[in-house]
Amino acid sequence: MEATRGDYNLLNTIQSPDDMKSLTPEQLRQLSGELRQFIIEIVSSNPGHFGASLGVVELTVALHHVYNAPHDQIIWDVGHQAYGHKILTGRRDNFHTNRKYGGISGFPKPSESAYDAFGVGHASTSISAALGMAAGNDYRGETDRQVVAVIGDGSLTGGMAYEALNNAGHAGKNLLVILNDNHISIDPSVGAMKDYLLDITTSKAYNKVKNDVWNLLGFLNKITPNARRYAQKIENAIKSIVLKQSNLFESLNFRYFGPVDGHDVLHLTDILKDMKDIPGPKLLHIITQKGKGFAKAEENQTAFHSPGKFDMHTGEIFRKSYDKPQPPLYQDVFGETILELAKTNKKIIGITPAMPTGSSLKIMMDEMPDRTYDVGIAEQHAVTFSAGLAASGMTPFCNIYSSFMQRAYDQVIHDVAIQKLPVVFCLDRAGLVGSDGATHHGAYDLAYFRCIPDMVIASPLNEIELRDLMYTAQLRPAGPFAIRYPRGRGVTVDWKQPFSEIEIGKGQQLNNGSDLAILSLGPIGKEVTKAISILEKDHFSAAHYDMRFLKPLDNILLKSVFSKFDKVITVEDASIVGGLGSAVIEYMNDNSYKAKVIRLGIPDRFVDHGSQEELYRECGFDAEGIVLAARNLVVSKILTRAM
Repeated sequence: MEATRGDYNLLNTIQSPDDMKSLTPEQLRQLSGELRQFIIEIVSSNPGHFGASLGVVELTVALHHVYNAPHDQIIWDVGHQAYGHKILTGRRDNFHTNRKYGGISGFPKPSESAYDAFGVGHASTSISAALGMAAGNDYRGETDRQVVAVIGDGSLTGGMAYEALNNAGHAGKNLLVILNDNHISIDPSVGAMKDYLLDITTSKAYNKVKNDVWNLLGFLNKITPNARRYAQKIENAIKSIVLKQSNLFESLNFRYFGPVDGHDVLHLTDILKDMKDIPGPKLLHIITQKGKGFAKAEENQTAFHSPGKFDMHTGEIFRKSYDKPQPPLYQDVFGETILELAKTNKKIIGITPAMPTGSSLKIMMDEMPDRTYDVGIAEQHAVTFSAGLAASGMTPFCNIYSSFMQRAYDQVIHDVAIQKLPVVFCLDRAGLVGSDGATHHGAYDLAYFRCIPDMVIASPLNEIELRDLMYTAQLRPAGPFAIRYPRGRGVTVDWKQPFSEIEIGKGQQLNNGSDLAILSLGPIGKEVTKAISILEKDHFSAAHYDMRFLKPLDNILLKSVFSKFDKVITVEDASIVGGLGSAVIEYMNDNSYKAKVIRLGIPDRFVDHGSQEELYRECGFDAEGIVLAARNLVVSKILTRAM
């Protein structure tokens, strides 16, 4: 049954999963239809992740009908799939605040609800967390608790998921892994695992006997232990013969069930009830369609992963209209520039961990498929694969979102930096990214890269400088080169303008002034420019320096600054601990300068979700925050002189 807009008669009665326990089969179908339509209605006007949650509507209803959450622990890998879960667990009435400043998070968050068993946002973590919970339950003697991890086939490309499967199979804890197989994460899934799962789902011979095997196993709780072992041997033998190979999950000591239709809520309910009584590690393989129930989302799954506002009736995605042409997005400048560079430098190779569209590497991928690699959700592998390419004489551009780069830190040090290999790291979504919140803010790259020897760290003031930094980076014969840039857009690019090599470690003065100096790094400099315009109206004079490089620092520029100014503000869209401000104070101390330095940046706490503008304001490094800091410094200076 498909609900019409506003027709949520059954959904409106569900205040918690307890209200679902006595629903009839027909009501379970009705609830699935209403839940799907509710998600469509709300997300069409309040943008968020869309297709993934539509694809698991029936699974979500079945899970909360069968299991006793939050006593039973359900973990949603990544969290893109969890909108239905949030709506059914007491957050329906404020779901319209999803991802908005001060509203509910777009991802499961334990501090928001007891039903969110584990905080997620990055992929491939669910099985590890679920195993830890199952082990903790055993230790405390809480053997009646069930633990379920829901992981997509895209997340299964991450190495952490394999590590967890291996450990879980050995540990033997009571754990259910549900593999949501839809052949896509954001872009289509890649790799041998995808091919393996496809072999299972399309094997006619296997699927012919699969139902009979399942029916047999459905009676396991009613027969003797010997018969149980005998039935399991029959099942394993059939799977091995039909698939002509040992089942991967069975080899890891998981009981494998499936594949089954992930959109049949009644069959899922029956299966989950039976599986509750089967001890040990189990894997249920379900087949779903991302965007299920909304035609446009089914047809274009990548675009409707997170489409922005759209017409819930026609599927038309609304694009912002502007009075004049807008500058390109930073990610698109990266995509166009790497292709342009690759046409003249035959050594350039592009690599991304499952984000070809999000990073715009797809621009090069479409034209040069033999020189681009989507390695799946595998950041560690992406970095060391890039190191191997560099060791073979290539010039890899490894494009990883800043927050995802955190997952490959050891590889950057061990496999790239120590060997002085010329890998170019392009860190997209650096700084405060907005509505994805704490799990996705690129807050820490400056701090964690700055301590690595021989690392070059640069951040362009605008897209023009991004092009020039990419050009400069591919000229460097040795050592890693990191370029960080934000989500969003800056200035218009003249694509016909020739590249200019930028001197490594050289900053630039953008504005003269006499009262104080403001040092910025990267596109956040535009907020400094706005602040200076405000200050000038009040007759305050501020010099502005764009550092361009955090490492190596422009010591000549800093010497000039501290020789002239005793009032300095540093501004960065990054952690205030360990970044530009810290580096400037270290330089000042090491060279015995005396000055009052105010650091503006992301504070030493986790920042929640909201628009970039709202979060800049909250953190105090928007134009108004810079003005306030500058006025405080200048007033202090004037009072000191008066005394």
